[in-house]
Amino acid sequence: MMAEKTPKKTRVSAGYHHGDLRTALVEAATDIVETEGVMALSLRGVARAAGVSQTAPYHHFADKEALLAAVAETGFRGLSQAMVSHIQGIDDAGDQLVALGHAYVSFATENPGRFRLMFGPHIPDKTAYPDLVASGAKSYDMIKAAVQARRLELDTHQGTLEADTMAAWSIVHGLATLLIDSGFNEESMGAPTQKVLVEHVTQALVGGLGRGEM
Repeated sequence: MMAEKTPKKTRVSAGYHHGDLRTALVEAATDIVETEGVMALSLRGVARAAGVSQTAPYHHFADKEALLAAVAETGFRGLSQAMVSHIQGIDDAGDQLVALGHAYVSFATENPGRFRLMFGPHIPDKTAYPDLVASGAKSYDMIKAAVQARRLELDTHQGTLEADTMAAWSIVHGLATLLIDSGFNEESMGAPTQKVLVEHVTQALVGGLGRGEM
């Protein structure tokens, strides 16, 4: 008779320490979201992956949605950190926009599970989680600030800051989603590498700001 298989545990369980249960649960949930998808996540599965009792998650999360909100929040924080890192030392607003685009797409393609969760329908009312809303606003505000600076550089009065910001966000978000869902294809996308494709798209974005072209 075959021996019963031991449930696979994530790397989180080995690093869990008493008093840091919430972090351990969020990290375990993040691993599941990235490796198996949002639909595979359950509070019992997260508890098992973190090496704690099945009731332990309820000490910090009322339900699965609350845990998903915490995972999405870490995603938005990670996205913002990546964007901040990419624009360090860059003064030109156009170059900042290109760098922000690279950061956005890179984060999305490296963390597709969380990216889908962050912007998907699994948390229907995000306003129920103020920390999630606040963390989500940071990346958008960074794009808006760079767009505003670029508009000032161009001394343009065409269009509006809000419309240009939405256009900029839509372009990089659309590219990120396309790459996650379809993968990079050199032939059909007309670029030798994903990096070159992102450069091409973001440069087109910078050139179109304030000109009614987007």
